[in-house]
Amino acid sequence: MTKTGLARNDEALLNRDYSTATDAAPTTTGVTRMSQITVRAARPEDFPQWRALYRGYADFYRVEQTEEAAETVWGWVNDPAHEVDALVAEDADGRLLGLAHYRPYARPLSATVGGFLDDLFVAPEHRGSGAVDLLLGALREIAAERGWSVVRWITADDNHRARSKYDQVATRTMWVTYDMAPGR
Repeated sequence: MTKTGLARNDEALLNRDYSTATDAAPTTTGVTRMSQITVRAARPEDFPQWRALYRGYADFYRVEQTEEAAETVWGWVNDPAHEVDALVAEDADGRLLGLAHYRPYARPLSATVGGFLDDLFVAPEHRGSGAVDLLLGALREIAAERGWSVVRWITADDNHRARSKYDQVATRTMWVTYDMAPGR
């Protein structure tokens, strides 16, 4: 079994393009052109573009992220034994527009496995392109394929643009999140 819970002969599910859409995208001249956006699993050769997106994500949340930390996460994404997976949204020219990091998690109360969306980011210049819809749609497909009972994520209370989108595709829960530091 791989980190995704799929047998090796099912790896085609990991390597396929999950979704593709044609969206209108503004150019520098203000003219709208049509562009293809594809969502697929991250690949080792994506590191430089993934790193730029992940840096943008950390900057958005004002989180200091070292290169070592980013390389650790990238190592997880590319390690078949690790639970973290990544999707990327890519345009027709091979530019990465967005990313999603996700993983399975146990839900003891319901005796099920859910999916947790840890990170979701679309570069500011590509917001409104449909990339986030495609990333979330691909994750919904993955959840169905893997038999997950839910896909869950958190976001900042003041992330109004993202919350507006999330309200369209998911149900806001009543749960409040806490973080407890380890130690005595």
